[in-house]
Amino acid sequence: MTYTLQDSRFHAVATVRASLAECGLAAAEPDDGVFLVELPGERRLSTPCRLVVGDYTLAVQAFVCRKPDENHAEVYRWLLSRNTSLYGVAFALNGTGDIYLTGRLPLAAVNTTEVDRMLGAVLACSDESFNTILGLGFASSIRREWEWRVGNGESTRNLEAFRGWLEHGEMPAGEHG
Repeated sequence: MTYTLQDSRFHAVATVRASLAECGLAAAEPDDGVFLVELPGERRLSTPCRLVVGDYTLAVQAFVCRKPDENHAEVYRWLLSRNTSLYGVAFALNGTGDIYLTGRLPLAAVNTTEVDRMLGAVLACSDESFNTILGLGFASSIRREWEWRVGNGESTRNLEAFRGWLEHGEMPAGEHG
C-alpha cells in the first residue's frame, strides 16, 4: 500500500492528538495540525510549546526565555555548548533575541513514543536550563530584586536558586544547569 503526503500528515496529526492525551496534556488546536500546549515544570513553572504537523515534518517550538538584559555573549555561548548534548531539539533565537527550543521530526518517524520523547526533551532542557539562563542574562535585575526584598523584609522564596552567588556578591557561572 502506498501512502500519500496527505495520508502521512493525517496519521501524524492523529498520533500527536493521541500522544498529548496519553501524556495528560491539554492542548488547544487552533488549526488542523497545530497544537498549543503548556509543559509543566519545576524551575520554569511552564513552558509554552507549539507543535506543527507539516507536509513532511512535525516541528516543535517552545519559548524558553526573553532576550537577556545583559551578558549576551556568555548566554549565547552557554546555549550553543548545551546544544551539543540535546536530543532532538536545539536552542535558537528569534528575530528579537528571545530564546526558544526548536526541533523537527520526519512524519515517517512520528509515533507516540517519539512525540513523548520530543516533548520530554523540550521540558527537561527548558526546566534544567532556566535558572542558568536567568543567572547569566539577568544577574543585575535579580541582584536588585534580592536587595530590595531583603531590605524590605519581603520573601525571597522564588529567588532561592540564586541565593549562593547573591549572598556572596559573586556573578553566576554558566557551568551548571
